[in-house]
Amino acid sequence: MTSKTLFEAYTLGSLTLSNRNVMAPLTRNRAGPGFIAGDLTAEYYGQRASAGLIISEATQISQQGQGYQDTPGIYTEAQIEGWRKVTTAVHAKGGHIFLQLWHVGRISHVDLQENGAAPVAPSAIRAEAKTFVNNAFVDVSQPRALELDELPGIVNDFRQAAASAIEAGFDGVEIHGANGYLLDQFAKDGANVRTDAYGGSVENRARLMLEVTAAVVEEISAARTGIRISPVSPANGISSSDPQPLFDYIVEQLRSPWYRLHSCRRGRHRRAAGCRAVRLRIASPSLQQDLYRQQWL
Repeated sequence: MTSKTLFEAYTLGSLTLSNRNVMAPLTRNRAGPGFIAGDLTAEYYGQRASAGLIISEATQISQQGQGYQDTPGIYTEAQIEGWRKVTTAVHAKGGHIFLQLWHVGRISHVDLQENGAAPVAPSAIRAEAKTFVNNAFVDVSQPRALELDELPGIVNDFRQAAASAIEAGFDGVEIHGANGYLLDQFAKDGANVRTDAYGGSVENRARLMLEVTAAVVEEISAARTGIRISPVSPANGISSSDPQPLFDYIVEQLRSPWYRLHSCRRGRHRRAAGCRAVRLRIASPSLQQDLYRQQWL
């Protein structure tokens, strides 16, 4: 890509981006009481609105999904109002912004969980990882395995968070399915040793990621939905014995005509957004295997 092309306008679904520069999500740890994005957050993103597209810092879909101190949420009315100030600041300068939806799973600490509960994970396997809490980096806590009947609630939390993001004025969302967080934990057998419908085979381990994506697409349309994956990243102590077949399957499912059809027929915002494929962003540091090119598909 030439520097000239980089600064040309680009059509992304129903959006016309002023250029092809995309600001990646960067955790800021600046949320105020109630995990609300405040005036400093609005100023920060407004200053960066000249990017063609901003992908916000990762934002927890529930208190259970929080893994670090002072990160913002998108599950209360006050949080929605806080984010509305951010989207207003970005749009006032002609920019576009997606909200990254986050559930950290086992990369958390009891001091961040309601009533000091254990973090949740596909299996009760503690990650060799640190988190930031009480103004210090500490080992993550021992997680508990999610029960089968809890998983629809996780899916619904992502769905509701997507709806709340649109209510707050975001142009779309990016599902965080990478870097050793909850959806990545379910997908990779280094963190998932379940023996039910969400463990074992590639299809079973990919199930939660695909169910979450389907729910978000149904809620806000595929044209407003992206997902981030990291096939071979070891971030947060994650590992996989079979990344190639696993992510071949995930990408094949995400690119299938079903997502376009589902969006056209059932997406709540389908008229405004149109019928398009889910956008995929692949994040991996120095890929040793030629799995996929890093791009939006």
